[in-house]
Amino acid sequence: MSTQPSWHQPDQRSDQRSAGRAQLSLGIAAARNLATTTKSVPQMQGISSRWLLRLLPWVEVKGGAYRVNRRLVYTVGDGRVTFVQEGATVRVVPAELGELPLLRGFDDHDVLRALADRFEQRELRAGEVVAEAGRPADHVYLVARGKVEKTRPGTYGEPHRTGVVTDGGIIGSDVIEDVQEEDVQAGVREREARGPRPWGFTARALTPCTVLVLPRTAFDEVVAHSERLRAHVARRRAEASRPRNKRGEADIALASGHTGEPVLPGTFVDYELRPREYELSVAQTVLRVHSRVADLYNDPMDQLEQQLRLTIEALRERQEHELVNNPEFGLLHNADHGQRIPTHSGPPTPDDMDELLSMRRGTSAFLAHPRAIAAFGRECNKRGLAFGEADVNGHRVPAWRGVPIYPCGKIPVTEQGTSSILAMRTGEAEQGVVGLRQTGIPDEYEPGLNVRFMGINDQAIISYLVSTYYSAAVLVPDALGVLEDVEVFRPSGDAG
Repeated sequence: MSTQPSWHQPDQRSDQRSAGRAQLSLGIAAARNLATTTKSVPQMQGISSRWLLRLLPWVEVKGGAYRVNRRLVYTVGDGRVTFVQEGATVRVVPAELGELPLLRGFDDHDVLRALADRFEQRELRAGEVVAEAGRPADHVYLVARGKVEKTRPGTYGEPHRTGVVTDGGIIGSDVIEDVQEEDVQAGVREREARGPRPWGFTARALTPCTVLVLPRTAFDEVVAHSERLRAHVARRRAEASRPRNKRGEADIALASGHTGEPVLPGTFVDYELRPREYELSVAQTVLRVHSRVADLYNDPMDQLEQQLRLTIEALRERQEHELVNNPEFGLLHNADHGQRIPTHSGPPTPDDMDELLSMRRGTSAFLAHPRAIAAFGRECNKRGLAFGEADVNGHRVPAWRGVPIYPCGKIPVTEQGTSSILAMRTGEAEQGVVGLRQTGIPDEYEPGLNVRFMGINDQAIISYLVSTYYSAAVLVPDALGVLEDVEVFRPSGDAG
């Protein structure tokens, strides 16, 4: 039985009596009609840190286009191949064979189709050897699905990993590059008698793989029956015989360490004849405000100003998204294939980040989805390593080897739980990545963004065209690298 005093218990009869009495003072609800409410400006959940827009050095682009002039490069191609799948059958798209260095620029679709039809599909188990060092190199392999590890024997006999080939990758593209005119004339039997050169590495499947295989003999047969292909191969071999540096650029002849009066080499620096041009892209919207709202409801906040502020925030978010994901100029799509590496085991490890860092000089920033940063943190925790920190304009951001890791939610995470990590060098002076924009445009509201009055319609609605112009350029291939296939979800049962 409760011992609480009776005056603590609600008296329903007392409430009923008070409900019938006349009100003795002004109620709160009525009083608020005369009060001034303190308001916040309109809030927007979709605003992010937009580190990429702050990181990029912005280059002024007059005329709306930016041309990237480079030294002439002979080694082109060696990209990724696309496949089509019909049930369990996988076929290479004939035009995609142009990603093989020897076939870059060859556009005879009938010959490419004949080559594509000669590829054989094979299913490999994890651990199965694709190519073995020292064995004859007589096949080209296209990896349609899975991961293949490439290793070379070390100085003391232990294997050293030299790379991982994933979906769309090519193994043995140089197998078909040593095509000699005498090979075509003498026939396959004589060439086989001389024997192909050996593999310089061992390729082993890390996961179950689907690969398409082209025997060297099948390629020789197509070459023997196509005059256009023979002429194309001859041109490519002529290009391959020209002096070049390790980056594939036309060499600059120099002399050093000499004595006396030797004849010095003459040289010139050759340029690409068709350099790439980046045109400024645009993000636009039409902001509409009723004239009655603009006239009567501007105290204490300017309605047009708040509408414009939130619209610009949305445009800047779209701008950063396009700089990452646009297929024409987005960073994820414009990284050179030679600057793309997969993770060694799935999640991003310190070894992966070190390898990505070692691929370029002067890396100034990593960009990663917050989930990828968290996954990297878990891998560091497993090894007892700690993130570093970098001070960026008063902000403390995580860093690895002194290079800041900036969060960027615009980098996609797939349904399979994989993402990418970008590493880049920035600035024109460093031959890095730059942002492109044009300032001084009519009715400019912010650099590269303008707001233009479009008039008032018959419904008294005022319209403003809000536009921002932008793009990004990668000045040399090694300015931007990508760590691909980064697993960002925590494995089931992982408590670490």
